[in-house]
Amino acid sequence: MKIHELRDNPGATKNRKRVGRGPGSGTGTTAGRGMNGQKSRSGVAIKGFEGGQMPLHRRLPKRGFNNIFAKSFAVVNLGNIQKFIDAGKLDASATIDEAALVSSGLVRRRLDGVRVLAKGALTVKGVEIAVTGASKPAIAAVEAAGGSLTVTIAPRAADPAGEAEA
Repeated sequence: MKIHELRDNPGATKNRKRVGRGPGSGTGTTAGRGMNGQKSRSGVAIKGFEGGQMPLHRRLPKRGFNNIFAKSFAVVNLGNIQKFIDAGKLDASATIDEAALVSSGLVRRRLDGVRVLAKGALTVKGVEIAVTGASKPAIAAVEAAGGSLTVTIAPRAADPAGEAEA
C-alpha cells in the first residue's frame, strides 16, 4: 500500500449539502426550508416556542417571591477569624472591624454588612470585634473567651413556638 492509496472507510465522510443552487440540485428555491415565514429566514431562534402549544414556562405555576428589601450579609465564622489571627493577617490587639476583615482578605466585600457566626472556636483572649450582625452563640463564644463583640443590628431571636409578635 502506498500513501496515495489511503482512503477513508466507505461512509465515513459525507459531502456537504449545498443549498440554494438552482432547481436542478433538488435543494433550490427555498433551500429545504419550506415556505416563507419566520423560520425560513436565517438567524432566527424562537426560544420557548412549542409549535403553538402552551409553553412549559407558562404551564407551570408561579411560586415564591423575591424580597427586594432583604439584606445580604458577608458571613464570617469564628474559626476563620482565629485562623487569620494565628496567620498574622489580623491583629488581635486592635479592634477587628469590617474594614480590617476586608483588608485581611477574610471577607471579599462587605455587601450590607458582615455577620459573625459561631462555627469554630475562638481561643485568643480579649479580642474586640465590631461588626454589623452576629448570632447569639457567636456573641456568647467571644465573651466566654474574654473578648467583646459589638453589633449594630441586634441578633435575631429564635422563636421555637413560631408565634408572631403582636
